[in-house]
Amino acid sequence: MPERGPGVRAGRKEWLGLAVLGLPTLVVALDIGVLFLALPHLSADLGASDVEQLWIMDIYGFLMAGCLITMGNLGDRIGRRRLLLIGVTCFGVLSVAAAYSTSPEMLIVSRALMGIAAATLMPSTLALISNMFRDEDQRRIAIAAWMSCMMVGSALGPVVGGLLLDLFWWGAVFLLGVPVALLLVVAGPVLLPEYRNPNPGRLDLTSVILSLATTLPIIYGVKEVATGHLGSALVPVGAIVVGIVFGVVLVRRQLRLPDPLLDLRLFRNRAFSATLVSQLVAAGIMAGTFLLVSQYVQTVMGLSPAEAGLWLLPLGLSIAVGSQLSQLLVRWMSHKAAIAGGLALSALGFLPITQVTPAGGLLLAVIGGAVLHLGTGPLFALGANLVVGSVPPERAGSAASLSETSNIFGSTLGLAVLGTLGAAVYRSGMSDVTVPGVSPEAADAARGTISGAVVTAQNMADATSLLRAAREAYTTGVHVAAIAGAVAFLALAALVLRAFTHQRRRPTAATVETVGTA
Repeated sequence: MPERGPGVRAGRKEWLGLAVLGLPTLVVALDIGVLFLALPHLSADLGASDVEQLWIMDIYGFLMAGCLITMGNLGDRIGRRRLLLIGVTCFGVLSVAAAYSTSPEMLIVSRALMGIAAATLMPSTLALISNMFRDEDQRRIAIAAWMSCMMVGSALGPVVGGLLLDLFWWGAVFLLGVPVALLLVVAGPVLLPEYRNPNPGRLDLTSVILSLATTLPIIYGVKEVATGHLGSALVPVGAIVVGIVFGVVLVRRQLRLPDPLLDLRLFRNRAFSATLVSQLVAAGIMAGTFLLVSQYVQTVMGLSPAEAGLWLLPLGLSIAVGSQLSQLLVRWMSHKAAIAGGLALSALGFLPITQVTPAGGLLLAVIGGAVLHLGTGPLFALGANLVVGSVPPERAGSAASLSETSNIFGSTLGLAVLGTLGAAVYRSGMSDVTVPGVSPEAADAARGTISGAVVTAQNMADATSLLRAAREAYTTGVHVAAIAGAVAFLALAALVLRAFTHQRRRPTAATVETVGTA
């Protein structure tokens, strides 16, 4: 393993390697972004129910989040480049399987396996960056550039996906990652060095099993409660309780192990903990808001997928801009001020979203979403830098997995929570709406989701009143979710102000233990 001192500056090969490491982030971001627009089309083609739609959206991210910690530790042991190349190869093959799925069940399974493969990508790339760029200023710039690649991928996903949906069938959107995966497999061995922990210790398989036994039952329980279709809440609540019990066992085991899967000592630092919590909550709210807004511009405003993708482009680009601006902000203000100020700005971004109407508001939705994403740039760019800079290089994969777990788990949880909140408001608004001339199943579908209302309307002689009610109910759900998001972001800003004390420079491995305790 090459040795690099903390003051050694990276050269041209490292910067070219950074460009290669941006490719996996594009793969993951593109895959998530295109699915927002493809969901109505694949649901209609495959006949996916609203429950299956939630699983198609969420299973990828939930399994990725559940496996990130394990994969981060595995990369520290077998080599981060090796794990990255194995993972991206599997991801490309599974993308093809998802593209040619013939049933909702097949697509859900393909997405689940893609999530496991994707769990190898994010911690490997971030850990490699922390190893390749040991100079403090260069590493901060490199992580901001890496973060920008992810956000640009998220922004371009809907645009490119929308164009593909206009030209081809919905499965084409999953094929976007295949050429990127091929390019990484070819260029990675040439430009990326290999890093591994020379003394990794033993990988505790019991902890791996406990981590899955913790996350998956909780995920299942939350999703089943979210659907609102169960006659009894006993099963999902029981699953959540089981997950919590396994979580307690997992934590106690980590505290006893000399080489834990999850290094809980890092959470003693208030700034470290506040960063992960803030990333989790912010990522969840952003993902849930993007889902609601993307469906709003298509189903309420009636835009085509390509038009919707172009209108949503500023949302992804704005967080990339915010990530880059954070590098300028920390030159004349503390990390605390940059992150908390950005979160407060994001809270203001929800105000225009609360003013959209069924008859108009497209520009308001885009402006609000762009401001929301712009303000989160410092949190994710500076936060990732804090996390990977708080551990020795040989543990960078484990630390990176914690950062990505908070981001990805937050995103997928946010899709379920805010999506459920919006859906609950929609169903409440549609509960008394009559749907004449269709089967009871079609009427229930129209009252269940706005996409169901659009499909049902196609089989009605006069669907004006149904579509009007559906658009009003859905818009009300967007308003409620936006208000909840604004309150949450203000709370996060207060949390950062309290946790980050006496901090003006980016915390390093030598200083992180004192940050937040002064």
